[in-house]
Amino acid sequence: MAKITYVEHGGKEHVVEVANGMTVMEGARDNNIPGIEADCGGACACSTCHVYVDAAWIEKLPAKDDMEEDMLDFAYEPDTERSRLTCQLKVTDALDGLRVQMPEKQI
Repeated sequence: MAKITYVEHGGKEHVVEVANGMTVMEGARDNNIPGIEADCGGACACSTCHVYVDAAWIEKLPAKDDMEEDMLDFAYEPDTERSRLTCQLKVTDALDGLRVQMPEKQI
């Protein structure tokens, strides 16, 4: 189980515990976190679960695969370093303390 902090674009924080094996997107969806729409349900077929990862976590996460890189091209104002799709981030104990910030909007 990992505690993940989801930060809305306006700054409101939501700290939730997400079970290992789930994705960061599922943790947001299951806890009604606003700002992550997850239209494709986690199939990496859209960019509506886009977030900006806190700078301290960039190097701690697994590398983006080609499919995630392609989908991030469709995200709202992607950042080459910090942008990730939460459907591609599998929760483990190593993600305890992860902070992600939602963009102004999802497209």
